[in-house]
Amino acid sequence: MSSIHRLTPPGIALLGAALLLSACAPAGAVSSGSGEQPNSSSASPVTGGTLTFLESQIPTCLYAGGGGFYPNATLINQLGDKLTYQDPETREITPWLATEWEVNADATEYVFHLRDDVTFSDGSPLTAEVVALNFDHFGLGDEALGLSKQEFVSNYVSSEVVDEHTVKFTFSAPSPGFLQATSVVGATIVAKSTAELPYEEQCQIDNYVASGPFTVSNVVPEQQYDLAARDDYDWAPAADEHQGRAYLDAISVIVTPEDNVRIGALTSGQADAIRAVQVYDVANIEAAGSTVYYAPTNGVNPQFALRPGNPLLADIQVRQALQKATDVETAVKTIYLGKFDVATSVLSHGATGYVDLSDKLGYDLEGAKKLLDEAGWVEGADGIRAKDGVKLELTTWPGAVFPLNQQLDELIAEQWKLAGVQLNIVTPDQATATAGSKDPLQQPVAITHVGRVDPDVIWSNFGSKSNRNALGFTAETADATLDALLTDITRLPTTEERYAKAAEAQEYLIDQAYVIPLYELPQTYAAQSKVHGLSWEAVGRVDLTDVWLQQ
Repeated sequence: MSSIHRLTPPGIALLGAALLLSACAPAGAVSSGSGEQPNSSSASPVTGGTLTFLESQIPTCLYAGGGGFYPNATLINQLGDKLTYQDPETREITPWLATEWEVNADATEYVFHLRDDVTFSDGSPLTAEVVALNFDHFGLGDEALGLSKQEFVSNYVSSEVVDEHTVKFTFSAPSPGFLQATSVVGATIVAKSTAELPYEEQCQIDNYVASGPFTVSNVVPEQQYDLAARDDYDWAPAADEHQGRAYLDAISVIVTPEDNVRIGALTSGQADAIRAVQVYDVANIEAAGSTVYYAPTNGVNPQFALRPGNPLLADIQVRQALQKATDVETAVKTIYLGKFDVATSVLSHGATGYVDLSDKLGYDLEGAKKLLDEAGWVEGADGIRAKDGVKLELTTWPGAVFPLNQQLDELIAEQWKLAGVQLNIVTPDQATATAGSKDPLQQPVAITHVGRVDPDVIWSNFGSKSNRNALGFTAETADATLDALLTDITRLPTTEERYAKAAEAQEYLIDQAYVIPLYELPQTYAAQSKVHGLSWEAVGRVDLTDVWLQQ
């Protein structure tokens, strides 16, 4: 394990003060990027330098289950590697730590052949034993260590070490999504010294030993994370033109929650790149000569989950009325200034298995009122409907990971009020949020989203037995038809069958009015013009391995 030095908080405080002073810095010009990977300069890459990257949120747990949280991935993607690599544009799966693989006819057995030249940052080698241990934890969990099984692995039974660099995985049913699962950030392979630790210790960056192009050098918890390049790194994905050591000498990831501070630091030149750009800041960033990038997250769109376990939402007519009462196009264009695409299905258009269901969605206020009339909800003197003495009053909690979520909720609440429905927007304390996040009584209307470029993502988000269980189902309230559709997606052996079932599941979720798709969520980044090679995964998590700084 590399030696980690802890910076003193006063140093961070001084840096924070400097960034704050720059928040009002003047701006100067360039065009924004798109969902495509940035084009590098025609100049030759330069080795050296430190990239100052401002992260908007505090990284939490670095174990696999937390790997999908974007601030965690900002670190993990630079510190670790996966068995395979998924091209963010073509979706092709190509070798990385695994050189090749075989899959049997019904996708119940996978055999991976590993590189024999890979070492972790503590000097230990990559072996089949280590890979098997990692995936046993992902697929089965480990009660003694406090590790839960992960949603990106379905039907997992066991691993087998065939030889030092060959590992075999066995599944109880066809698992066609497993190959893609080996490419996701949660499937980053850690050294045995990390994998054998209890959950609480695996979460800590001090204990994170992996095989990536960078290691951790300096840490101020929840404030700054300094990464140093590994000089001996030479096992990048086979598809990457850049092989060998990272161009950068170091990366300094500084947690900077305040939007104006991040923008000011970037436009004044104190920061090289940032994550999380609000749409109203784009013009200032472009005027300063920096570029804004929109990296698509390609999965389940941000959408309202209307939880039928709440008595007020048990009636499908009420849920259908809320769908019709939501003018999504106006709300999204108003809040996100036309820079985010309106959702046209449960999945984003870049997700595999997506079908366009825009004909099933649309604003119809009169239709919403008619449905509520038919369901027996009568408008009161205050404009809010009631039935049997109970008001049609619902609650939602804004999600911190969704940009301008409070403002979007407020606008939709105004729309629902026109139909006679009260939507209360509440921000609970952390303990309440943790305990009640899946409770239909506490949060009947929940915003939900997950990025993954495989149809299994629908099961991950909406399956009643999944970790997320966005609809808040219990064993008693679960929709057997929906669960059967979602399970089929994870088990059908051919792509055609899976995509057909994914289409059915998307239609069912909308037809049952379980969801109101809102918008397609990009991860937004901005970088100075001297920053080249910025890229991201298929779901928009940043990859800094190929970044270089023009002198």
